[in-house]
This record gives sequence, structure tokens and C-alpha cells, in this order.
Amino acid sequence: MTRFIPHHGSHATTPERLPGGAPPAVPAPPGRVRRDWAALAAPTVSPARFAPHITDGLPAPVTRWLAHAIAPGAPLLETVELVTHGEIRMGTWRRFRARQILAPPRGLVWAARSHLAGLPVSGYDRYSGGTGEMRWRLLRAVPVMSGSGPDVTRSAAGRVACEFPLVPATARGTAVRWEPADDDRQAVAHVSVGREEFAVTVRVSPSGRLESASLLRWGDPDGRGYGKHPFGAVFEGEARFGDFTLPRTVRAGWWFGDRWPEGEFIRFTVDEAAYR
Repeated sequence: MTRFIPHHGSHATTPERLPGGAPPAVPAPPGRVRRDWAALAAPTVSPARFAPHITDGLPAPVTRWLAHAIAPGAPLLETVELVTHGEIRMGTWRRFRARQILAPPRGLVWAARSHLAGLPVSGYDRYSGGTGEMRWRLLRAVPVMSGSGPDVTRSAAGRVACEFPLVPATARGTAVRWEPADDDRQAVAHVSVGREEFAVTVRVSPSGRLESASLLRWGDPDGRGYGKHPFGAVFEGEARFGDFTLPRTVRAGWWFGDRWPEGEFIRFTVDEAAYR
């Protein structure tokens, strides 16, 4: 497995500094999820290589995107490990660093570290083995937030569906079925994660740059009970990581559309991406 850092696209940025001048450390996978991490991180078995015929029959925006995002002849690797930095809204916007393994549609583990009242907060969100979970602790000991069960699982599966464009090779996998949209810059991916299928609207520029992904995701963003709410991610800038071109920055949140300023809760920059 080879690790890549970006070498074209928007300018690279330096990880943001926490109080005291020390950069937030990139977290390692927590012990509780190392087995899940290892299972998701398994290399793609006998990957095909990207060629023009791979996109035959796909809607035009998807063809443009994949031709732009995947180098000719590249192995179609379906797992990526990401290192990111950015801000997450926990009352106020707080800086974080994160490491993530993402293998749509099988799952993800997102391990992150931030600060709350000057004290370190760390933990993870995951969807693996058909279940979802979140677990966050202050000083690695005091529980801050945790959750599991059917609602958390369903919401986590929606996150996997929304993030599948960060692994472009999965767009042609058996878990994704495409249909065209009325707008020639959009297409709808029906993504199967676990027992549910998610309709993810992907928007692509005329040049093939990925612009956004959105869906109805199960969650409780306003504390009034779980239900389906508009959720989406906006992609800005680009960077190339080996054979793959990805968005450089991602902004994501609930109520994608009219209430987006209220629902946006995470912004991050991709620092490293290793496909396998």
C-alpha cells in the first residue's frame, strides 16, 4: 500500500493550530474498533483497470466525473484511508484532526481528536458489520457522547452512502445503480448499504469536477426525534492522490438547501489519501 499526498489542484494547507501552538495529533484507530478497521482496510481483490468502456451506459455527468477522477489504466481500488483536518461544530466551531478508513458500501471508521474547554476529546464514529456506533470521551476517560442501536445504524449507513464519491471506483460497483436526472449536471446513484438503498444525487461540473452529493438521511439533527432529513456535502477545490483526483475540501451537514447555514456542522481538508 502506498500513501500519497496531493501534488496538484488547490494549494496544500497546513494543519490548523490549537491553543499553545501545537498541531492536533492525527489519531490512531481506537482499540475498540481496530478489528473493524483492519477488516475494512483489506486490499481490493484483483481490481480491474480503468478504461473508457467502464463507463458505458452511465449518465453523462457520471462519465465526465469518472474520466476526470480516475487516471487511465488505474486499478479500480475500492478502499481509501484518509487523513484530514478541519472544524466541527460542537456548540461552537472547533478544530479537529481525523483518520478514516472508508470502504463503501461495507462501511467506515472515522477516528478524530479535538478540544473542548481546552481539554482533549477523542473518539470515533463507525458503520461496520451491519451496525453503527459512536463513542466520544474527554481525556480518554469521561464519556461525552455515545450511541448505538437501530437509529444510529441507519444514520451511519446514510453517511457511508453519501461519502461513496470519495472512492470513485465504487461508482461502477455492484452496490451502485445509476439513473439520469433532468439536469445534465446531475445523476442519481441508488446505493445499497446494509438492508437499505439510498438515493444519492451527485452533481458534476461540465469539466468533470465533483460539486456535491445529497440524500435524505436518517437522523435527529434538531432533537425532535429521528426521521429523514435532507443531508449533503459540498466539494470544493481538487487534489490528486496517486491515480485519483478528489475534492480538496468538504463541507457537510443537515437540511441541505434552504437551511444549510443552520445545518452545516463539519468542514475538512483532505491531507492524505491512500487507496488499496
